[in-house]
Amino acid sequence: MLGEPTPAARRKERTRLHDIDRAWLAASPLVFVATADAAGNADVSPKGDPPGFTLVLDDTTIALPERPGNRRADGFHNLLQNPHVGLIYVIPGRGDTLRINGQARVLRDAPYAERMAVRGSVPTFVVEVAVEQVFFHCSKAFLRSKTWDPDTWTPEAAPRRAVIAHSLERPETPVEELDTYYGPQYAEHLYG
Repeated sequence: MLGEPTPAARRKERTRLHDIDRAWLAASPLVFVATADAAGNADVSPKGDPPGFTLVLDDTTIALPERPGNRRADGFHNLLQNPHVGLIYVIPGRGDTLRINGQARVLRDAPYAERMAVRGSVPTFVVEVAVEQVFFHCSKAFLRSKTWDPDTWTPEAAPRRAVIAHSLERPETPVEELDTYYGPQYAEHLYG
């Protein structure tokens, strides 16, 4: 129904990182991490840090730091049941993306964790990925969505974060208090 992949689409899949992949990882500040539990229930979580936050250990192994968050640990729970992981790396302003699929393991006290410190915060946990498949996606999705075109941005089209939190997560907290919580100082506490 979809037709056959072009020869170039078939050839683009690799099992080792190329220097171009390493350059992309060094420039990317954002990755979407897809996992699934043993029953196949899926989760996708965004992870972000300064560009280059993913540590390349060798041509077939990368590592992602775990930063303080909501402590749900959905991806960690999934990886403990099912080590398959899918990663999509984004560089703001670029339409193409880098996909890495592989087998992950959650490490505590990884010997290289100090190299992943940001603002003095060393990750307690690291997700280490054995690369099985790596390739680039073209920019069609970003072009269709106009994601990087500021003229299309409408952040006010959906309720602001404080309203979402009050309505769905923290109804006992006044919206004004949540506006303060999610305000400018929110970024000051990203690493501790």
